[in-house]
Amino acid sequence: MRTRPQLTAFGLKHNPFSPEVPLEALTVSDAIEHFCWRVANMAAEGGFACVSGEPGTGKSVTLRILERRLASLRDVQVATLTHPRSRLSDFYREIGDRFGAVIASSNRYGGFKTLRAQWLAHIDSTLMRPVLLIDEAQQMYPDVLSELRVLTSTDFDSRAILTVVLAGDERLSEMLRTPELLPLGTRIRARLRLEPRKPDELQQMLARRLEHCGNNALVDAVVVRTLAEHAAGNPRVLMTAANELLDAATARDQATLDEKLYLEVFGASVSRRPTGTVTAAAKAARR
Repeated sequence: MRTRPQLTAFGLKHNPFSPEVPLEALTVSDAIEHFCWRVANMAAEGGFACVSGEPGTGKSVTLRILERRLASLRDVQVATLTHPRSRLSDFYREIGDRFGAVIASSNRYGGFKTLRAQWLAHIDSTLMRPVLLIDEAQQMYPDVLSELRVLTSTDFDSRAILTVVLAGDERLSEMLRTPELLPLGTRIRARLRLEPRKPDELQQMLARRLEHCGNNALVDAVVVRTLAEHAAGNPRVLMTAANELLDAATARDQATLDEKLYLEVFGASVSRRPTGTVTAAAKAARR
C-alpha cells in the first residue's frame, strides 16, 4: 500500500489498483456469485469444488470473496491452507493447526484419525461441514491430493466430512485428468473457470474501484478505455498498468492519469500493450 500522504494527495481512501483493495471494491460477476452460492450449499453436504483459470484472472480474488461469504454463515468453520507445496507430514501438521488439532508428524495415521474425529464431532453438533480453501493448488503433490480425498470421505465414500475448494491455473485441471488423480477429478461437484474478461467488463471493474476509493476522476475516461483494451482480458495486467501510471503521476505531482501521461509512460503508440500479454504473465507466474 502507498503511504498515507500519497493517498491524500490524490484524494484516495486506498490504492484502487492494489491487490489489497477492500472486498467491497471488487466486482463480483454472476458466475462468481453462483459459484459462491453452490459452495455455501455444499457446506451442508461436503465435497470438492474447483476454481481454475490463467494467472491474473481472479482465482485468489474469488477465494477472498468466498471466504467472506462462508464466514457469514452460521456454524461454518473455514480454514485456509497456506503452504500447498508440502509433503504429507507437513500437510498434516498444517491442516491440524488450521483446525486446532495437535498432530505428530511421525504418526500420520494418528493425525488421520484425529482430524476425522474432530470433523465428525463438528458435523454432529452443527450439521455443517468444515471448509478448507486451497489457493495455488497446482503446486500440491499428487500424493497429498490423493490423501486429502481419502481423508475427507467416510462410509465407503458415501459421506463427505469436509468441503474443499481448490484454486489453481490450468496445470491443476491437467493434474485432475491424470490417472492418479482422476478419482479426485471426478468428485468435483462445483466448477468455476475464469475466462479472460471483455474490455467493457474490465472498464466496469476499474470504474468500481475508482468509485470505492473516493476519486472517480482519478483516471481519464480515454485512459480507462485504453487500459481495458490493452490488458488482453487480464485483470491483473490491467491493475498493474494502472498502478504504473499512478506511480508516474506521483513522481510528476500530477492529479490525474490522463492520455498524455499514458503516452509518456507506455510509448507513442496507444496500441502497445503496457505490461505484456496474458501469455507473458502466465509464463512469469510459472517460473
